[in-house]
Amino acid sequence: MTSAGEAGDDADVIAASLRHPERFAAVFDRHAAHIHRYLARRLGGQLAEDLTGETFLIAFGGRGRYDPAFPSARPWLYGIATNLVGQRRREEAREYRLRASLEPPAEQVSHADRVAERVTAQAMHGRLAGALAGLSCGDRDVLLLIAWEGLAYEEVATALGIPVGTVRSRLNRARRKVRAELGHTPAEEVSNHG
Repeated sequence: MTSAGEAGDDADVIAASLRHPERFAAVFDRHAAHIHRYLARRLGGQLAEDLTGETFLIAFGGRGRYDPAFPSARPWLYGIATNLVGQRRREEAREYRLRASLEPPAEQVSHADRVAERVTAQAMHGRLAGALAGLSCGDRDVLLLIAWEGLAYEEVATALGIPVGTVRSRLNRARRKVRAELGHTPAEEVSNHG
C-alpha cells in the first residue's frame, strides 16, 4: 500500500519526506538502478555500490533544499553522483589510460571473422577509453551523461549546474575530439557538422 506522497512525482515525495523521512525510500526505489549503472560505467562496480549509497545519503541530507519546480529528481541525483565522480577524477583518468594501454587478449577461436571482429572491438574499446581520458573533466561529464544515461541537454544542465549553451558547446567539443581520436572524421570536418 503506497501513500499519496509515494504515488506523486519526486518533488511531492521529497516534500513529504521532510515530515516523514521514510518516504524518501520511494526516490531511491525509482532511481537507484539508473544512478548505480551510471556510476558503474564511470568507476566500476565496486565503487558504484558505495557511491550509489553516498549519492542517496547526500540527497537525503539535502532534500530540504530540493527545488520542487523539478518533478523528477533524476537530474539532481546525477548531479550529486557526478560531483562524487569528480572527487575521483584522477583515478578515473588513470583507469581510462590503463584500459587504453591494455593489449587485447589472445583468442583461440576457430572462425577467423569472429577473431578479427573481436580484436577490432577490443582495440576500438582501448582507443575509446584513451579518447575519454583525454577529454577535460567537464566535457567528459557532459558526453557520458548524454551518451550513457540518455539525459536531455536541459537535464544535464540541471545535473551539472551549468547553462544549456555550455552543455551544447561541451558536447560538441567532446564529440569532435573523440571522433578525431578514433580517426572517424578529421576534427575540422566534424566541427562543420557537429
